Amino acid sequence: MEVTWKAAVAELVGTFALVFVAAGSVIVAGQYGSGLVGEALAYGSVVAVMASLTARISGGHLNPAVTVGLWVTNRIGTFRAAAYAAAQFAGGILGASLLRLVVPEVTWRATRLGTPLLAPRVGTGKGIMIEAVLTFFLVFAVFGTAIDDRGPRNMSGLAAGLVLAFDVLVAGPLTGASVNPARAFGPGLVSGTWANWWLYWVGPVAGAVIASVLYWGVFLRDRESAAP
Repeated sequence: MEVTWKAAVAELVGTFALVFVAAGSVIVAGQYGSGLVGEALAYGSVVAVMASLTARISGGHLNPAVTVGLWVTNRIGTFRAAAYAAAQFAGGILGASLLRLVVPEVTWRATRLGTPLLAPRVGTGKGIMIEAVLTFFLVFAVFGTAIDDRGPRNMSGLAAGLVLAFDVLVAGPLTGASVNPARAFGPGLVSGTWANWWLYWVGPVAGAVIASVLYWGVFLRDRESAAP
């Protein structure tokens, strides 16, 4: 893996692309009616591509929740984790800023620049649970492909992209299926949308930690203890 600053740049670029495409697909769906399937394909495909491209440089996290999950299981050091998170949030802000620059104001304001929001009848407690479960699926897939040496590591980006696609399909209308604090924070900051902003940090981080600890504790701890 590359030195930390190069890896952080890879995380910034990857998250920039993620937010630009994912939030942009929400804007397009709202304005031109491409629908939920379009949002799911956009989010899933951009993650599949960018995670695959950055995997050998930074690990292809592109998500502070994923980084936290790997950090709590000692897969990444504290300094590198902090650098990744800073780069991911910066990439999210840059992606959202470019969207605001290139999309007509009346268009992006209609969807608040693609900022994820709760559906009217979904309370904050349910929203946190939904985001946590969706992120659990993502991080479990990351461990099963990119971390566990028995898994198909060359498919880690595709697996993450497919998980995000079905996350959007099942919960996009409920919470926006952000599953990523940087994905929510960038558009929220640039558009000035702060409704339930903390939910999109708490839910994904909680889901990531649970998935990481579970996978490591059940499937990896004994194997690592037995390693020479």
